[in-house]
Amino acid sequence: MSGLAKYLLENGCEVSGSDIVDSKYIQKLRDLGATVYIGQKAENVPSDAIVVASTAIRDDNPEMIRARELGLKVYHRSDILAEISKWGKFFLGYSGTHGKTTTSGLSSYVLEKGGFKPSYVVGGIIPELGINAHSQDGKFFCAELDESDGTIVKYCPNVCVINNLEADHLDFYKDGLKSILETFEKFISNIPENSVVLVNKDCQATMSLHSHKTLTFGMQDADYTAVNIDFKPDCTTFDIYYKGEFLTDLKIILRGKHNVYNALSVFASLHQAGVDINTVKPHFETFSGMGRRFQKAAEFNGITVYDDYAHHPTEIKATLSSTEGMSGKHIIAVFQPHRFTRLKNLWNEFLDAFSGVDKVVVTDVYAASEDTIDGINSENFVNDLSKRINIPCEYIKGSISDVAKTLYPELKKDDVVIGLGAGTITNLSKELLNLNKEAVGVGN
Repeated sequence: MSGLAKYLLENGCEVSGSDIVDSKYIQKLRDLGATVYIGQKAENVPSDAIVVASTAIRDDNPEMIRARELGLKVYHRSDILAEISKWGKFFLGYSGTHGKTTTSGLSSYVLEKGGFKPSYVVGGIIPELGINAHSQDGKFFCAELDESDGTIVKYCPNVCVINNLEADHLDFYKDGLKSILETFEKFISNIPENSVVLVNKDCQATMSLHSHKTLTFGMQDADYTAVNIDFKPDCTTFDIYYKGEFLTDLKIILRGKHNVYNALSVFASLHQAGVDINTVKPHFETFSGMGRRFQKAAEFNGITVYDDYAHHPTEIKATLSSTEGMSGKHIIAVFQPHRFTRLKNLWNEFLDAFSGVDKVVVTDVYAASEDTIDGINSENFVNDLSKRINIPCEYIKGSISDVAKTLYPELKKDDVVIGLGAGTITNLSKELLNLNKEAVGVGN
Protein backbone atom coordinates (compact mmCIF):
# COMPACT_ATOMS: atom_id res chain seq x y z
CA MET A 1 0.00 0.00 0.00
CA SER A 2 2.85 2.43 0.76
CA GLY A 3 4.35 1.73 -2.68
CA LEU A 4 1.06 2.56 -4.41
CA ALA A 5 0.72 5.72 -2.33
CA LYS A 6 4.25 6.83 -3.28
CA TYR A 7 3.61 6.13 -6.97
CA LEU A 8 0.37 8.13 -6.96
CA LEU A 9 1.98 11.02 -5.07
CA GLU A 10 4.75 11.18 -7.67
CA ASN A 11 2.04 11.45 -10.34
CA GLY A 12 0.38 14.45 -8.71
CA CYS A 13 -2.44 12.72 -6.84
CA GLU A 14 -3.64 13.90 -3.45
CA VAL A 15 -3.21 10.96 -1.07
CA SER A 16 -4.33 10.37 2.50
CA GLY A 17 -4.54 7.20 4.54
CA SER A 18 -4.09 5.57 7.90
CA ASP A 19 -2.10 2.91 9.67
CA ILE A 20 -2.03 1.33 13.10
CA VAL A 21 1.48 2.51 14.04
CA ASP A 22 3.86 5.17 12.78
CA SER A 23 7.02 4.22 10.89
CA LYS A 24 9.85 5.62 8.80
CA TYR A 25 7.97 4.55 5.67
CA ILE A 26 4.98 6.65 6.70
CA GLN A 27 7.27 9.61 7.28
CA LYS A 28 8.63 9.23 3.75
CA LEU A 29 5.05 9.45 2.44
CA ARG A 30 4.42 12.55 4.55
CA ASP A 31 7.58 14.09 3.10
CA LEU A 32 6.05 13.55 -0.37
CA GLY A 33 2.86 15.32 0.69
CA ALA A 34 0.63 12.53 1.98
CA THR A 35 -1.67 12.99 4.97
CA VAL A 36 -1.32 9.90 7.16
CA TYR A 37 -3.36 9.30 10.30
CA ILE A 38 -2.31 6.89 13.03
CA GLY A 39 -5.37 4.96 14.09
CA GLN A 40 -8.34 4.14 11.88
CA LYS A 41 -11.39 6.36 12.40
CA ALA A 42 -14.44 7.27 10.35
CA GLU A 43 -13.48 10.94 10.25
CA ASN A 44 -10.27 10.09 8.37
CA VAL A 45 -12.29 9.47 5.18
CA PRO A 46 -12.83 12.57 2.97
CA SER A 47 -16.32 12.85 1.51
CA ASP A 48 -15.00 12.97 -2.07
CA ALA A 49 -12.33 10.26 -1.78
CA ILE A 50 -11.55 7.29 -3.95
CA VAL A 51 -11.05 4.61 -1.29
CA VAL A 52 -8.40 1.92 -1.77
CA ALA A 53 -8.02 -1.05 0.58
CA SER A 54 -6.04 -4.26 0.75
CA THR A 55 -7.48 -7.71 1.43
CA ALA A 56 -6.30 -7.41 5.05
CA ILE A 57 -8.86 -4.66 5.75
CA ARG A 58 -12.13 -6.10 7.05
CA ASP A 59 -15.61 -4.78 6.27
CA ASP A 60 -16.10 -3.76 9.91
CA ASN A 61 -13.14 -1.35 9.76
CA PRO A 62 -14.53 2.09 10.75
CA GLU A 63 -13.13 3.71 7.61
CA MET A 64 -14.73 1.06 5.38
CA ILE A 65 -18.07 1.57 7.17
CA ARG A 66 -17.77 5.33 6.64
CA ALA A 67 -16.93 4.88 2.95
CA ARG A 68 -20.12 2.86 2.47
CA GLU A 69 -22.18 5.47 4.36
CA LEU A 70 -20.84 8.15 2.01
CA GLY A 71 -21.58 5.98 -1.02
CA LEU A 72 -17.93 6.01 -2.06
CA LYS A 73 -16.53 3.47 -4.48
CA VAL A 74 -14.05 1.17 -2.70
CA TYR A 75 -11.30 -0.25 -4.86
CA HIS A 76 -8.97 -3.11 -4.03
CA ARG A 77 -5.25 -2.28 -4.17
CA SER A 78 -4.93 -4.60 -7.17
CA ASP A 79 -7.41 -2.43 -9.12
CA ILE A 80 -5.13 0.58 -8.71
CA LEU A 81 -1.97 -1.35 -9.55
CA ALA A 82 -3.68 -2.79 -12.65
CA GLU A 83 -4.71 0.73 -13.71
CA ILE A 84 -1.17 2.06 -13.21
CA SER A 85 0.22 -0.81 -15.31
CA LYS A 86 -1.83 0.43 -18.28
CA TRP A 87 -0.19 3.86 -18.37
CA GLY A 88 1.74 3.22 -21.58
CA LYS A 89 4.74 1.30 -20.23
CA PHE A 90 6.19 -2.10 -21.18
CA PHE A 91 4.86 -4.14 -18.25
CA LEU A 92 7.13 -6.71 -16.56
CA GLY A 93 5.26 -8.76 -13.93
CA TYR A 94 6.73 -11.15 -11.37
CA SER A 95 4.55 -13.76 -9.68
CA GLY A 96 4.52 -17.17 -8.00
CA THR A 97 4.28 -18.59 -4.51
CA HIS A 98 7.87 -17.69 -3.62
CA GLY A 99 10.44 -15.23 -4.94
CA LYS A 100 8.19 -12.57 -6.46
CA THR A 101 9.44 -9.77 -4.18
CA THR A 102 13.08 -10.63 -4.88
CA THR A 103 12.59 -10.98 -8.65
CA SER A 104 10.53 -7.79 -9.03
CA GLY A 105 13.05 -5.93 -6.86
CA LEU A 106 16.06 -7.31 -8.72
CA SER A 107 14.55 -6.41 -12.09
CA SER A 108 13.76 -2.87 -10.93
CA TYR A 109 17.24 -2.51 -9.45
CA VAL A 110 19.28 -3.62 -12.48
CA LEU A 111 17.13 -1.51 -14.82
CA GLU A 112 17.60 1.48 -12.50
CA LYS A 113 21.35 0.98 -12.26
CA GLY A 114 21.53 0.38 -16.02
CA GLY A 115 20.10 3.84 -16.67
CA PHE A 116 16.72 2.74 -18.04
CA LYS A 117 14.74 4.94 -15.59
CA PRO A 118 12.13 2.23 -14.88
CA SER A 119 8.90 2.71 -12.98
CA TYR A 120 8.11 0.10 -10.35
CA VAL A 121 5.92 -0.98 -7.44
CA VAL A 122 7.32 -3.94 -5.51
CA GLY A 123 6.51 -5.66 -2.22
CA GLY A 124 9.59 -4.72 -0.24
CA ILE A 125 12.27 -2.10 0.17
CA ILE A 126 15.16 -2.35 -2.30
CA PRO A 127 18.04 -1.69 0.14
CA GLU A 128 20.44 -0.04 -2.29
CA LEU A 129 17.68 2.32 -3.46
CA GLY A 130 15.84 2.68 -0.12
CA ILE A 131 12.40 2.61 -1.75
CA ASN A 132 9.71 0.17 -2.89
CA ALA A 133 8.19 2.25 -5.69
CA HIS A 134 9.13 5.00 -8.13
CA SER A 135 7.51 6.66 -11.14
CA GLN A 136 9.94 7.63 -13.92
CA ASP A 137 9.80 8.38 -17.65
CA GLY A 138 11.57 5.24 -18.91
CA LYS A 139 10.00 2.52 -21.05
CA PHE A 140 9.57 -0.20 -18.40
CA PHE A 141 7.17 -0.76 -15.52
CA CYS A 142 8.01 -3.58 -13.07
CA ALA A 143 5.59 -4.92 -10.49
CA GLU A 144 5.13 -7.76 -8.04
CA LEU A 145 1.86 -9.56 -8.82
CA ASP A 146 0.27 -11.01 -5.71
CA GLU A 147 -1.72 -14.21 -6.09
CA SER A 148 -2.76 -14.58 -2.44
CA ASP A 149 -6.33 -13.34 -2.96
CA GLY A 150 -6.91 -14.27 -6.60
CA THR A 151 -6.54 -10.70 -7.87
CA ILE A 152 -3.63 -11.62 -10.15
CA VAL A 153 -6.21 -12.20 -12.91
CA LYS A 154 -6.59 -8.41 -13.23
CA TYR A 155 -3.10 -7.88 -14.71
CA CYS A 156 -1.97 -8.04 -18.34
CA PRO A 157 1.86 -7.94 -18.42
CA ASN A 158 3.91 -7.98 -21.61
CA VAL A 159 6.37 -10.36 -19.96
CA CYS A 160 5.48 -12.35 -16.85
CA VAL A 161 7.58 -14.63 -14.66
CA ILE A 162 5.90 -17.41 -12.68
CA ASN A 163 8.65 -18.47 -10.28
CA ASN A 164 6.90 -21.52 -8.81
CA LEU A 165 3.51 -22.61 -7.52
CA GLU A 166 2.48 -24.66 -4.51
CA ALA A 167 -0.23 -24.78 -1.87
CA ASP A 168 -0.42 -21.56 0.15
CA HIS A 169 -3.04 -18.97 1.18
CA LEU A 170 -5.40 -21.84 1.88
CA ASP A 171 -7.76 -19.49 3.70
CA PHE A 172 -8.62 -18.21 0.20
CA TYR A 173 -7.79 -21.20 -2.04
CA LYS A 174 -10.16 -23.73 -0.51
CA ASP A 175 -9.13 -26.51 -2.93
CA GLY A 176 -5.43 -25.85 -2.43
CA LEU A 177 -3.11 -26.14 -5.40
CA LYS A 178 -5.99 -27.03 -7.73
CA SER A 179 -7.60 -23.63 -7.05
CA ILE A 180 -4.27 -21.83 -7.46
CA LEU A 181 -3.62 -23.48 -10.84
CA GLU A 182 -7.12 -22.58 -12.01
CA THR A 183 -6.46 -18.95 -11.09
CA PHE A 184 -3.16 -18.90 -12.98
CA GLU A 185 -4.73 -20.56 -16.02
CA LYS A 186 -7.30 -17.74 -16.06
CA PHE A 187 -4.53 -15.15 -15.60
CA ILE A 188 -2.54 -16.48 -18.55
CA SER A 189 -5.64 -16.72 -20.76
CA ASN A 190 -6.39 -13.04 -20.11
CA ILE A 191 -3.03 -11.60 -21.16
CA PRO A 192 -2.31 -10.57 -24.78
CA GLU A 193 -1.40 -13.18 -27.39
CA ASN A 194 1.97 -11.52 -27.99
CA SER A 195 2.91 -11.60 -24.29
CA VAL A 196 5.55 -13.99 -22.95
CA VAL A 197 5.11 -16.12 -19.83
CA LEU A 198 8.30 -17.51 -18.29
CA VAL A 199 7.73 -20.57 -16.10
CA ASN A 200 10.03 -22.62 -13.90
CA LYS A 201 10.83 -25.88 -15.73
CA ASP A 202 11.84 -27.54 -12.46
CA CYS A 203 8.48 -26.90 -10.75
CA GLN A 204 5.89 -29.53 -11.58
CA ALA A 205 2.96 -27.22 -10.87
CA THR A 206 4.08 -24.39 -13.16
CA MET A 207 4.77 -26.90 -15.93
CA SER A 208 1.16 -28.07 -15.74
CA LEU A 209 0.00 -24.66 -16.98
CA HIS A 210 -1.05 -24.81 -20.62
CA SER A 211 -0.23 -21.96 -22.98
CA HIS A 212 1.63 -21.37 -26.23
CA LYS A 213 2.84 -18.13 -24.64
CA THR A 214 5.23 -19.92 -22.26
CA LEU A 215 9.00 -20.18 -22.27
CA THR A 216 10.88 -22.06 -19.55
CA PHE A 217 13.83 -21.44 -17.24
CA GLY A 218 15.61 -23.99 -15.07
CA MET A 219 18.70 -26.04 -14.38
CA GLN A 220 18.45 -28.33 -17.40
CA ASP A 221 16.56 -28.77 -20.68
CA ALA A 222 14.91 -25.34 -20.42
CA ASP A 223 14.77 -22.42 -22.85
CA TYR A 224 16.90 -20.46 -20.37
CA THR A 225 19.28 -22.76 -18.48
CA ALA A 226 21.72 -22.09 -15.63
CA VAL A 227 24.75 -24.40 -15.84
CA ASN A 228 28.21 -24.63 -14.26
CA ILE A 229 26.81 -23.24 -11.01
CA ASP A 230 29.56 -22.52 -8.48
CA PHE A 231 28.56 -21.62 -4.90
CA LYS A 232 31.55 -19.67 -3.58
CA PRO A 233 31.88 -18.31 -0.02
CA ASP A 234 31.14 -14.73 -1.10
CA CYS A 235 29.21 -15.13 -4.36
CA THR A 236 27.58 -17.53 -6.82
CA THR A 237 28.52 -17.78 -10.49
CA PHE A 238 26.87 -19.62 -13.37
CA ASP A 239 26.51 -19.61 -17.15
CA ILE A 240 23.23 -18.92 -18.94
CA TYR A 241 22.26 -20.73 -22.13
CA TYR A 242 19.31 -19.72 -24.30
CA LYS A 243 17.86 -22.46 -26.50
CA GLY A 244 21.13 -24.39 -26.24
CA GLU A 245 23.41 -21.47 -27.12
CA PHE A 246 25.72 -19.77 -24.60
CA LEU A 247 24.30 -16.35 -23.75
CA THR A 248 26.45 -15.02 -20.91
CA ASP A 249 28.02 -15.74 -17.56
CA LEU A 250 26.51 -14.20 -14.43
CA LYS A 251 27.67 -13.43 -10.92
CA ILE A 252 25.40 -12.75 -7.93
CA ILE A 253 26.14 -12.18 -4.24
CA LEU A 254 22.84 -13.69 -3.10
CA ARG A 255 23.08 -17.02 -1.31
CA GLY A 256 21.21 -20.25 -2.04
CA LYS A 257 20.01 -22.23 -5.04
CA HIS A 258 16.65 -20.44 -4.97
CA ASN A 259 18.44 -17.21 -5.81
CA VAL A 260 19.98 -18.80 -8.90
CA TYR A 261 16.41 -19.37 -10.10
CA ASN A 262 15.50 -15.81 -9.14
CA ALA A 263 18.41 -14.24 -11.03
CA LEU A 264 17.94 -16.55 -14.02
CA SER A 265 14.24 -15.69 -14.34
CA VAL A 266 14.91 -11.95 -14.13
CA PHE A 267 17.65 -12.21 -16.72
CA ALA A 268 15.31 -14.18 -19.00
CA SER A 269 12.52 -11.63 -18.58
CA LEU A 270 14.78 -8.71 -19.46
CA HIS A 271 16.21 -10.61 -22.44
CA GLN A 272 12.66 -11.23 -23.69
CA ALA A 273 11.86 -7.54 -23.17
CA GLY A 274 14.70 -6.59 -25.51
CA VAL A 275 16.96 -5.09 -22.85
CA ASP A 276 20.68 -4.96 -23.72
CA ILE A 277 22.01 -7.71 -21.46
CA ASN A 278 25.51 -6.23 -21.34
CA THR A 279 24.08 -3.03 -19.84
CA VAL A 280 22.29 -4.76 -16.95
CA LYS A 281 24.66 -7.69 -16.39
CA PRO A 282 27.20 -5.87 -14.12
CA HIS A 283 24.48 -4.81 -11.72
CA PHE A 284 23.30 -8.32 -10.84
CA GLU A 285 26.39 -8.75 -8.68
CA THR A 286 25.77 -5.55 -6.67
CA PHE A 287 22.22 -6.48 -5.64
CA SER A 288 22.31 -7.52 -1.97
CA GLY A 289 18.73 -8.74 -1.80
CA MET A 290 15.43 -7.27 -0.70
CA GLY A 291 14.68 -5.98 2.76
CA ARG A 292 13.75 -8.88 5.08
CA ARG A 293 15.20 -11.51 2.73
CA PHE A 294 18.07 -13.03 4.77
CA GLN A 295 18.97 -9.46 5.67
CA LYS A 296 21.75 -8.96 8.19
CA ALA A 297 19.98 -6.89 10.83
CA ALA A 298 22.41 -6.74 13.78
CA GLU A 299 25.89 -7.71 14.98
CA PHE A 300 27.20 -7.59 18.54
CA ASN A 301 29.62 -9.61 20.68
CA GLY A 302 30.42 -11.95 17.77
CA ILE A 303 26.69 -12.70 17.36
CA THR A 304 24.92 -12.08 14.03
CA VAL A 305 21.17 -11.60 13.66
CA TYR A 306 19.37 -12.02 10.33
CA ASP A 307 15.80 -11.02 9.50
CA ASP A 308 13.77 -12.96 6.95
CA TYR A 309 10.17 -12.72 5.75
CA ALA A 310 9.90 -16.51 5.22
CA HIS A 311 6.51 -17.71 6.49
CA HIS A 312 5.90 -20.80 4.32
CA PRO A 313 7.74 -24.12 4.81
CA THR A 314 9.42 -23.92 1.38
CA GLU A 315 10.59 -20.37 2.08
CA ILE A 316 11.97 -21.40 5.46
CA LYS A 317 13.91 -24.28 3.89
CA ALA A 318 15.32 -21.93 1.25
CA THR A 319 16.33 -19.33 3.84
CA LEU A 320 17.99 -21.89 6.10
CA SER A 321 19.87 -23.32 3.12
CA SER A 322 21.56 -19.91 2.92
CA THR A 323 23.50 -20.84 6.09
CA GLU A 324 25.45 -23.52 4.22
CA GLY A 325 29.11 -22.65 4.46
CA MET A 326 28.78 -20.91 7.84
CA SER A 327 31.19 -23.38 9.40
CA GLY A 328 31.77 -23.08 13.13
CA LYS A 329 28.55 -21.15 13.67
CA HIS A 330 25.70 -22.12 16.00
CA ILE A 331 22.46 -21.52 14.06
CA ILE A 332 19.31 -20.56 16.00
CA ALA A 333 16.06 -20.27 14.03
CA VAL A 334 13.40 -18.10 15.69
CA PHE A 335 10.09 -18.81 13.98
CA GLN A 336 6.93 -16.73 14.35
CA PRO A 337 4.07 -18.64 12.70
CA HIS A 338 1.99 -16.34 10.48
CA ARG A 339 -1.78 -16.94 10.53
CA PHE A 340 -3.55 -19.79 12.33
CA THR A 341 -4.96 -21.09 9.03
CA ARG A 342 -1.51 -21.42 7.46
CA LEU A 343 -0.09 -23.19 10.52
CA LYS A 344 -3.07 -25.57 10.55
CA ASN A 345 -3.05 -26.36 6.83
CA LEU A 346 0.75 -26.78 6.55
CA TRP A 347 1.46 -28.21 10.03
CA ASN A 348 3.39 -31.28 8.83
CA GLU A 349 5.28 -29.30 6.20
CA PHE A 350 6.41 -26.82 8.85
CA LEU A 351 7.59 -29.72 11.03
CA ASP A 352 9.96 -30.74 8.22
CA ALA A 353 11.26 -27.23 7.46
CA PHE A 354 13.94 -26.79 10.12
CA SER A 355 16.87 -28.94 9.01
CA GLY A 356 20.41 -27.60 9.18
CA VAL A 357 20.01 -25.56 12.35
CA ASP A 358 21.18 -26.17 15.92
CA LYS A 359 18.13 -24.87 17.78
CA VAL A 360 14.55 -23.79 17.00
CA VAL A 361 12.67 -21.18 19.01
CA VAL A 362 8.96 -20.71 18.26
CA THR A 363 7.04 -17.60 19.29
CA ASP A 364 3.30 -17.10 19.58
CA VAL A 365 1.34 -17.10 16.32
CA TYR A 366 1.03 -13.75 14.54
CA ALA A 367 -2.71 -13.79 13.86
CA ALA A 368 -2.83 -11.18 11.06
CA SER A 369 -6.45 -10.39 11.99
CA GLU A 370 -7.48 -14.08 12.07
CA ASP A 371 -9.39 -15.73 14.89
CA THR A 372 -7.74 -18.49 16.92
CA ILE A 373 -8.26 -22.16 16.03
CA ASP A 374 -8.61 -24.76 18.79
CA GLY A 375 -5.43 -26.79 19.20
CA ILE A 376 -3.49 -24.78 16.63
CA ASN A 377 -0.90 -22.96 18.70
CA SER A 378 2.85 -22.66 19.08
CA GLU A 379 3.08 -24.74 22.24
CA ASN A 380 1.50 -27.76 20.54
CA PHE A 381 3.63 -27.17 17.46
CA VAL A 382 6.85 -27.23 19.51
CA ASN A 383 5.74 -30.45 21.21
CA ASP A 384 5.34 -32.09 17.79
CA LEU A 385 8.54 -30.53 16.46
CA SER A 386 10.55 -31.90 19.41
CA LYS A 387 9.39 -35.40 18.46
CA ARG A 388 10.31 -34.85 14.79
CA ILE A 389 13.83 -33.37 14.99
CA ASN A 390 16.70 -34.23 17.30
CA ILE A 391 17.71 -30.69 18.27
CA PRO A 392 16.60 -28.37 21.10
CA CYS A 393 13.17 -26.80 20.47
CA GLU A 394 11.71 -24.11 22.71
CA TYR A 395 8.41 -22.23 22.85
CA ILE A 396 8.74 -18.68 24.18
CA LYS A 397 5.43 -16.95 24.84
CA GLY A 398 4.65 -13.24 24.81
CA SER A 399 5.73 -10.32 22.65
CA ILE A 400 8.89 -10.22 20.57
CA SER A 401 10.37 -8.10 23.36
CA ASP A 402 9.65 -10.97 25.77
CA VAL A 403 11.22 -13.43 23.32
CA ALA A 404 14.36 -11.30 23.10
CA LYS A 405 14.63 -11.04 26.90
CA THR A 406 14.50 -14.82 27.21
CA LEU A 407 16.86 -15.46 24.31
CA TYR A 408 19.53 -12.80 24.93
CA PRO A 409 21.18 -14.28 28.07
CA GLU A 410 21.68 -17.60 26.23
CA LEU A 411 23.52 -16.11 23.23
CA LYS A 412 27.24 -16.64 22.80
CA LYS A 413 29.99 -15.68 20.36
CA ASP A 414 29.55 -17.31 16.90
CA ASP A 415 25.80 -17.68 17.34
CA VAL A 416 23.72 -16.86 14.26
CA VAL A 417 20.11 -15.92 15.01
CA ILE A 418 17.62 -16.01 12.12
CA GLY A 419 14.21 -14.44 12.65
CA LEU A 420 11.60 -16.06 10.38
CA GLY A 421 8.11 -14.73 9.69
CA ALA A 422 5.96 -12.02 8.15
CA GLY A 423 4.87 -10.36 11.39
CA THR A 424 6.47 -8.60 14.35
CA ILE A 425 9.45 -10.99 14.36
CA THR A 426 11.17 -8.31 12.26
CA ASN A 427 11.67 -6.40 15.56
CA LEU A 428 13.79 -9.17 17.08
CA SER A 429 17.13 -7.65 16.03
CA LYS A 430 16.20 -4.24 17.44
CA GLU A 431 15.09 -5.78 20.75
CA LEU A 432 18.32 -7.81 21.05
CA LEU A 433 20.43 -4.74 20.24
CA ASN A 434 18.64 -2.72 22.91
CA LEU A 435 19.25 -5.45 25.49
CA ASN A 436 22.92 -5.54 24.52
CA LYS A 437 23.21 -1.76 24.96
CA GLU A 438 21.64 -2.05 28.40
CA ALA A 439 24.05 -4.84 29.33
CA VAL A 440 27.05 -2.83 28.14
CA GLY A 441 25.78 0.16 30.11
CA VAL A 442 25.49 -1.90 33.29
CA GLY A 443 28.94 -3.35 32.66
CA ASN A 444 30.47 0.10 32.54
